Order: sequence, then structure tokens, then C-alpha cells
Amino acid sequence: MPRVLIVEDHPRMALAVVAALQAQGIACDTVNTLGHAVAFLETTRYDALILDRGLPDGDGLSLLAQLRALRQSTPCMILTARDALGDRVSGLENGADDYLTKPFEMAELVARTKALMRRNQPWAPDETCFADLRVSPQSSTLFVGPSSITLSPSELQVLLTLIRNAGQVVRRGALESAAWGAFSDITPKALDVAIHRLRGKLAVLQSGVSIVNTKGVGYALAVSQDT
Repeated sequence: MPRVLIVEDHPRMALAVVAALQAQGIACDTVNTLGHAVAFLETTRYDALILDRGLPDGDGLSLLAQLRALRQSTPCMILTARDALGDRVSGLENGADDYLTKPFEMAELVARTKALMRRNQPWAPDETCFADLRVSPQSSTLFVGPSSITLSPSELQVLLTLIRNAGQVVRRGALESAAWGAFSDITPKALDVAIHRLRGKLAVLQSGVSIVNTKGVGYALAVSQDT
């Protein structure tokens, strides 16, 4: 599953970008400072980086220049209100792969992000499968045999994360991060609601796969012996 790091200090903007990308099956982590971005980049491989320039602890271009000096080639889109030609040239010369000025249409951001990821990952599977489940991230659809049902962005990311970690318990924090981003302000019951809805959709499709809870730890997928 593709994953993008969004470095943006305006919460509403960050949430809007996350929602648009997650609707296309793209997992997102969000941070609001250069320091947090460095910490995430040290531990996680990303398929693309969306980077604001005007951050509380500095110019996003300084992080980009640091990454390029270390020969890290993660595709990067600069997302900023600076529209002067000199600013765009500076961003591209410092290693940016694309430059999008605010305000912008979310459809354009999604299209440009997908184009960046294609440069870094020449191919990607159209569907993710487990037991009798087939999940299409592009259409946010869950299939069991000939039947199908639409998933919400959060349901999609929770299910994809469980499939990717099939055979083990996935901690609540990891599922919440996959579905809503690492720094999203969500209610304590948001994950439980998403799991409840997923279980209902699995039942509607008569799948042999169930989501089981390990109390105090997290969730995992289980497969009926008849599947």
C-alpha cells in the first residue's frame, strides 16, 4: 500500500489532503514540523513527500536539501502559498519533483501525487487479497466472490493494514495512524466504530474472514476453517 508523508502546519489543510489521498487508497502520516518529519523519515519508507515551505521551525526546503544530500530520492511535492517564479525555481533546484501553490483543487493534488509515486514505484497491484477477500484501493471497494460493498476511507485503511499484517495482532495505535494519520485528533471510539462497520460489511458479504479483538492490545484477522 502506498504511503505519503504530509508535512503541513495548518490542521485543516492537512486533514483535507489526508482525506483526499485516503479516498484513493493512499495511506498518510501527517506532521507539522521539520523535527517531526525527520523522525518519521528515519523510521518509515514513503512513496512520496508533500512538504510545506513555511513551517514553525524553518523552511521545508532545508529538509529537502538535507534528504537530497543523503541521496534519498523520495519524490517530493512542495505545497506552499509562495507563487513567485523565483520561489518555484528555488524549490525545483533544491530537489523538489513538483510544486503546487495554494489555493489548489484537491483533484489536482491527488493526480500529481499519484504521478510522483509512479516515478518511484513503476508498478503496484490493483487489488489486495486475503482468503476470500479482494480489496480495490482505487475504488475503495471490498469484494467477496461476485458481491461487493464500498468502504469508507478509514475502513479501507484499517482493513488494508490488517491484511498487510495477517497472522499477527495489530496494535490500536498502528490502526489509528493508518486510518487517520499519526497526529490526527480523533475520538477514543473512532477505531471501534470503524471495526464495527467493517464486521457488519464482512457479514453482509458472507465472508469467512472475521476481525478478532485481543483485549488491551489490538485486532487481527481470523479465517473460518470452511473458507
